[in-house]
Amino acid sequence: MSGWWRLRMALNWLNLSTPLGLAVARAAGCRLARAPEGLWLAQDYSWGYPPSGAFTLGSVILSRPGLDLSADPVLLGHEATHSWQYAFCLGLPFLPLYGLCAAWSQVRTGSPALANPFERGAGLEAGGYIGPQTAGHPGRDHHTAHE
Repeated sequence: MSGWWRLRMALNWLNLSTPLGLAVARAAGCRLARAPEGLWLAQDYSWGYPPSGAFTLGSVILSRPGLDLSADPVLLGHEATHSWQYAFCLGLPFLPLYGLCAAWSQVRTGSPALANPFERGAGLEAGGYIGPQTAGHPGRDHHTAHE
């Protein structure tokens, strides 16, 4: 693991976003597994909110049943970028910042992602917001609410 990933992992522990992600994953009954770059995969997230196929809390990436992020490196990379965004925003402040950006984007474009700088920074196509949708990835078509 590179020093940068270790730094992100440590920052997201210290800023409490990863502990929040692990708590949500456990409360939702997700299966937890380690992923590359110090990330956690929380599979089979079934709560109704957010309605996206995958979303990130700190260094924890939560995904819906049937979505195997380990088999989708593009979407995994998109979510890993959000993990960095948590570190840069000092953790939990990312949540209201993301919400404000999503609301602004919704007003401007009709989509919470298209004008959202967090989604644009993570890659709109990589997140399944624009461009060709990947067959066999439930939830990528309605990847509308995020982190």
